Amino acid sequence: MAVELSPPDPASLRPVEGVELGVTMAGVRKANRRDLLLMRLAAGSTVAGVFTRNRFCAAPVILARRNLAAAQGVRALIINTGNANAGTGDDGLKRAALVCEGVGRAIGCAAAQVLPFSTGVIMEALPAERIVAGLAAAVADLRADNWAAAAEAIMTTDTVPKAASRTVRLSGGQVSVTGIAKGAGMIRPDMATMLGFIATDARVSQEALQELVREAADQSFNCISVDGDTSTNDAFVLVASGASGVAAQSRADLDALGRAITEIAVVLAQAIVRDGEGATKFITIRVEGGRSVEECRRVAYAIAHSPLVKTAFFASDPNLGRILAAIGNAGIGDLDTSRLQLYLDSVLVAADGGRHPDYREEQGASALRKPEFTVRAVLNRGPAAATVWTCDLSFEYVKINAEYRT
Repeated sequence: MAVELSPPDPASLRPVEGVELGVTMAGVRKANRRDLLLMRLAAGSTVAGVFTRNRFCAAPVILARRNLAAAQGVRALIINTGNANAGTGDDGLKRAALVCEGVGRAIGCAAAQVLPFSTGVIMEALPAERIVAGLAAAVADLRADNWAAAAEAIMTTDTVPKAASRTVRLSGGQVSVTGIAKGAGMIRPDMATMLGFIATDARVSQEALQELVREAADQSFNCISVDGDTSTNDAFVLVASGASGVAAQSRADLDALGRAITEIAVVLAQAIVRDGEGATKFITIRVEGGRSVEECRRVAYAIAHSPLVKTAFFASDPNLGRILAAIGNAGIGDLDTSRLQLYLDSVLVAADGGRHPDYREEQGASALRKPEFTVRAVLNRGPAAATVWTCDLSFEYVKINAEYRT
């Protein structure tokens, strides 16, 4: 059960002019479930993306990077669930290429104008023939108002589809921004999320769009962790169709559009944590007073990745020693632990190198029993701060991942 997360209202998801979405059941891994999404983009769209830094990156990541770099004008994205097409060598690349060729034939574009994305089980051959066979149904389903169905079609172990929309007033008029994402496990992005796609009908240059996607990823998907594992298939793609005719060129317009894109990315990223496999708690980890943002993030992730800390959160057990040990293990050699202050919500629980004399354990237990709470560490060594969002680690997480392929 996701932590205080409901499915998006389809009526709240604004169509993005110049972007059509079609879904179908291709039987990639399981029958009778939506597992294939086709996104057709208007001619002249600009596309930017960031991809996993996992060295064992999947075949579709390699091909999507290659096709995006070719700058031939992206006309389609094709996304399948059920099979990651990772750890599949040259055969995986050939199968991903077959899918791109099939999309090209189906919508009338070159294979190099198609970006492929896959998610699911690793080290299994992609059933490219099933995906290609399903393309006709996906094309027949293409609609601008199909975002809710699209969010559902890219799910794997997710229990709730993830989508959000915003409208933005730019100097030349109003534009729409809508996005979807999927992810629940193998989440510790190192550039983006498992899969995330945001589109706007504003006209944006390639250079500016790449800046926007990197900024959005850094403030959202690069600030989450479910289990500390970076996927082989991570990708976050930003599309600007330009179909509204409204250009984002000035710094003010780009800043306004960037805020909306980042807002959606944060909503989607937090939804992934709320829907973390087996999660019962949504935890904000705030580290302040560091010498750099990177240092603060290192401390935050040390807390967020600790199985001992996360299982204590699941049990609502304020085992402060586990949190302090994680902070001390963050790799900051000159950290003065006597200056550290640690809070659970607003309660000061540790200071001067140990338990605060006024702290009572029932205060910590009360904070951790809530479905959402904040862990705040103040290092008192500089002006920087960083926030990371994570969840607890439950019995259900083990069960889901033990039974993942069965």
